[in-house]
Amino acid sequence: MSAAESTTAIQRSQVDLLDFIDWSGVECLNQSSSHSLSNALKQGYREDEGLNLESDADEQLLIYVPFTQVIKLHAIVIKGSEEEGPKTVKLFTNKEHMGFSNVNDFPPSDTAVLSPDNLKGRPVVLKYVKFQNVRSLTIFIEDNQSDSETTKIQMIALYGSTVETTDMKGLKKIEEH
Repeated sequence: MSAAESTTAIQRSQVDLLDFIDWSGVECLNQSSSHSLSNALKQGYREDEGLNLESDADEQLLIYVPFTQVIKLHAIVIKGSEEEGPKTVKLFTNKEHMGFSNVNDFPPSDTAVLSPDNLKGRPVVLKYVKFQNVRSLTIFIEDNQSDSETTKIQMIALYGSTVETTDMKGLKKIEEH
């Protein structure tokens, strides 16, 4: 495997983080009521090319994904059409309650400009050092490929690993003799 291939491939130790999403806290601002986030994020729905997440009032989307445990995020896959698929994607870690009014007040952990290859499923490998202790991820879709009013996302997949944490409840105090 060449160096170029290794930077775009998802490493073997990385898993689809779908099982670690806290679904009760997932939010998406500016989504169409008939084309919601679950179409792009949930297993079974996201594999169906006829289903997608669609923006409503304009091209922007703000997606909040909390996790059930701390994770390390390695790569993100965002699939969409060449015309209405997302273009500029800003990722924020551990930022709660962001809205369109304050999203530009914070520096993103990483920014990706999606290529046609990315929109067909090529992973975007992230700045790994900035995604080490992630409790939540906010994905800001700033614009789309053709500057049209509607952004459509067919699939979002997050790849990484869980952070092994010590279970403090399982530790016993050492008795002094």
